[in-house]
Amino acid sequence: MSSTATPYETPRPLFDPAVRPELFDGVRSRRIMGFLVDAAVILFLMVLASLVILVMGIFTLGLGWFLFPLVWPVVAIVYTVFTLGGRNSATPGMRFMGLEMRTLDGAPMTPLLAFLHALGFWFSVGILTPLILLVSLFSSRKRLLHDILIGTVAIRDTA
Repeated sequence: MSSTATPYETPRPLFDPAVRPELFDGVRSRRIMGFLVDAAVILFLMVLASLVILVMGIFTLGLGWFLFPLVWPVVAIVYTVFTLGGRNSATPGMRFMGLEMRTLDGAPMTPLLAFLHALGFWFSVGILTPLILLVSLFSSRKRLLHDILIGTVAIRDTA
């Protein structure tokens, strides 16, 4: 909550688009481009992991190949936990596009919150179709459904 409220008025949220619109300028389009950058990095990491599993499968007489179904979920989740849950509170794609993810009270992301964020994103898009991303069109803070559920917001980098 903002410390600018007097005792007689309701305090305004820290990330209020009416008070600080510059934090939300272009967030939606930047977030899409950041996702595409992250998807390319994740794809590259998946190819590397698949090559490792391929070689490991040869040495384990095929037993290592049972790890192939885990490549996509493990690589994507680990990537998100270590980047979004890291000290920058942003994935490399988000940083490239000048974005960061914060909780509604302004705290940086934690690895656990980043894990929940990634799960929320993939489950909402996978189960409810990508049309669920249209939620951001009706949110003043341009938040997606999983952002709303776990209490986070994507903002322009304040540094």
